[in-house]
Amino acid sequence: MLLGIDTGGTYTDAVLYDEATRTVVAKAKSPTTHHELSIGICGAIDAVLALAAVAPDRIELVSLSTTLATNALVEGKGRPVGAVIIGFDGDVLERAGLGEALGADPAIILAGGHDPHGGAVAPLDTERLAADVAQIAANVEAFAVTAQFSVRNPEHELAAAEVIREVTGKPVTLSHHLSARLNGPKRAVTAVLNARLISIIDGLVRTTERALLDRGVHAPLMVVRGDGSLVSAAFVRERPIETILSGPAASLVGAAHLTALDDAIISDIGGTTTDIAVLRDGIPAVSPEGATVGGHRTMVQAVAMHTHGLGGDSRVRHDERQAGAVLLIGPRKVVPLCQLAVEEPALVHGMLDVHLTNTMPGELDGVVLIAERYDERLATLEGVERQVLEAMGGRVAVATKALATLQLRRVMERLVQRGVLQIAAFTPTDASHVLGIQATYDTAAARKAAELFARGRDRMGKAIAPDADTIAALTIDTLVRRSAEAVLAAAFIDDGLPGDTVAQRVVQSVLDRQLRVVRLSLGLSSPLVGLGASASAYYPRVAALLGAESRIPAHADVANAVGAVVGRVRLSRECVISAPQHGQFIVHAGEAPVVFVDLLQARAHALAHLTEALHADMVAAGAPLFETREQWVEQTVPVDGMELFVEGRLSLTASGRPELAAPEGQ
Repeated sequence: MLLGIDTGGTYTDAVLYDEATRTVVAKAKSPTTHHELSIGICGAIDAVLALAAVAPDRIELVSLSTTLATNALVEGKGRPVGAVIIGFDGDVLERAGLGEALGADPAIILAGGHDPHGGAVAPLDTERLAADVAQIAANVEAFAVTAQFSVRNPEHELAAAEVIREVTGKPVTLSHHLSARLNGPKRAVTAVLNARLISIIDGLVRTTERALLDRGVHAPLMVVRGDGSLVSAAFVRERPIETILSGPAASLVGAAHLTALDDAIISDIGGTTTDIAVLRDGIPAVSPEGATVGGHRTMVQAVAMHTHGLGGDSRVRHDERQAGAVLLIGPRKVVPLCQLAVEEPALVHGMLDVHLTNTMPGELDGVVLIAERYDERLATLEGVERQVLEAMGGRVAVATKALATLQLRRVMERLVQRGVLQIAAFTPTDASHVLGIQATYDTAAARKAAELFARGRDRMGKAIAPDADTIAALTIDTLVRRSAEAVLAAAFIDDGLPGDTVAQRVVQSVLDRQLRVVRLSLGLSSPLVGLGASASAYYPRVAALLGAESRIPAHADVANAVGAVVGRVRLSRECVISAPQHGQFIVHAGEAPVVFVDLLQARAHALAHLTEALHADMVAAGAPLFETREQWVEQTVPVDGMELFVEGRLSLTASGRPELAAPEGQ
């Protein structure tokens, strides 16, 4: 029995998976508790164990995918770090977004570093480094070290790390441990972000391990990386940056497993966003440029994910500039009124009943304000911001009553942006309840909300729809169309075309089925796999619009948790062999470059080094049994009719399933 856990934006999912029969035994969901993820994780674990009636000691592996790293960087909640930058000129902070990644955190810039062939440019002043580090140590939690051409010779990064650990005892991230590629400033950004996340991910791992032990689960804990592969919890503690996009990557791996497809376009619709990616040869396509998170471009290998603010809980609005009903969905996530009505039936129904009597609907009709941890929020606010919460008078309030002035409305928008307030309003989830597609929450409240929304006016002053059913159907039609356009944009990008090709008139005309004389076809060459709890309601229609085969796998609602537990440990190592002059070959591997006069000997040395290092990595990552694949790419230039060797790159990739816990008694 294997336990897979995924912490999503709305729910934390858990599945129990039988490795022998390759089937999902049980699945469960628990609301994600963003202020303390362990609460949601423990709730999901307890629920799935109870459903399956499985003894905790039967679980032989636990795997976790998490949004924690991504959210921390997006929301700017990483820990303070100190950057040590060696061998770069003074304007390095202005390159690759390094200054933005550091923010107000301190940077120490020193002479040193190496040239492209691994030769030292200048000595490293370790005494000055020790003094500078001691000055800032009290204000940072970790350090990030980047030296010029450290991927060709890491001598100065290793020396700096030794000094920092001796002076402070704090965690140190070395840029060459995270990437073997050139581009020092971008490597520095990656190292800084990694250092920011060390204590955060360490806290999550410790909390999860403690929760498992408290429940009698004595099994290895794995974590999903951003490329969909697995590594041990101990391994990821040192390289937490690699968990960005962990959740979406797990969904792709789960989809591949559940559908047995090698090639597909996968679209995962949640409450907040739709995540779209391409599956090739059973493996998620990886972004060649490295993942971007929170506006920071990194060197982290992660799935090439296209994310749109389009979900079941996206706010629905109508475009008042248009004649007739032209709906806008997202990108803001709100609480569906039908969901809030389950918790606050008197307030929601009372508000809707009153607003339905208005002859002319107002801008805030059908809107409720929500302030979680109301008393705590109130104590931290001042001025006009405090007035908004005081006007609410409690956790929930009708917007038209609390926001009496235009100033308060503007301040409310600011508080929503900061996450202090949430809004409840009409959503596709409400529309689905009206049409009978969904019956999870309060259908009567959904119908009232739809009827109120239908009374909104277009620019000609006319109601946008005659009744609740019409506006609900139009809402779902719009969501399907926007979803199809998002999928098509991702497909265009994967084929090397601009994503905005989908907006061209000829493409829109094909989607609208408007062409009569010209015959054009537009579709996908691979099946469209829909994931998410609401995928079956929308994605067969999305696939039909795109002329694609539709696949909604069993357990599509927990594909992420399935992917967390069925994935493989997959790690790579690479090194460069450079030729500064004819007959000289330098292997840039290990702690120092090694010079050879024969290329075959140089390759043999490089392969031996990579093999040994990768074996150690795979054991540390939790997969001591694995297979490897070797790749050699060399760069040559023609000189006097001959091809002169300039540089070669040797890559070694290992793949294996995680080692399971030994059965009880063995």
